[in-house]
Amino acid sequence: MDFSLETSVGFTVYRTALTLQLEMARRLKPFYLTPVQWSVLTRLAEQDGLPQKQVAETTFKDQPTTGRILDRLVEKGLVRRDGNPGDRRGFLIFLTEEGRRLRDQIVPVATQMNEDASNGLSFEERQTLLGLLAKVQGNFNR
Repeated sequence: MDFSLETSVGFTVYRTALTLQLEMARRLKPFYLTPVQWSVLTRLAEQDGLPQKQVAETTFKDQPTTGRILDRLVEKGLVRRDGNPGDRRGFLIFLTEEGRRLRDQIVPVATQMNEDASNGLSFEERQTLLGLLAKVQGNFNR
C-alpha cells in the first residue's frame, strides 16, 4: 500500500494550519499576544461572560490549557474572572475595557491576515474551501 504525505488531506491541512499560525504569531508579536490568546479575546468579544468551560470548548482547548491562557490574559489586564452564580466552583470570563480596546485594534490585522491567506481565491473559491474544510471536520464530529 502506497502512502504519500504530499497527497494526505490531514498532513496538508496540518501544514497549512501551522503556516497560518506562525504567520499570525508574527503579526501579533507587536501586541504581545499569541494566536491562542487572540482567539479567546475574539470569542469573548462575540459572547462576553462565558463560563471558563465554554471558553475552552469554543476555542478547542482543554480546560487546563484554557486556565493558563486565562491566567496570562488576567495578568495583562485583558480579561477578568467573576464568580458564576450558577456554579459556585466556576467562573464567568469577561473582557475588560483594555481587552476590548486591544481586540478592536487587532481586528484589522486579523482581517488582513485572512485576505492574505485567501489571496488569489475568488469569493466562490473561498466559500468552497470553507465548505470543504467543514465537511472534512464534520466527518470526525459525528
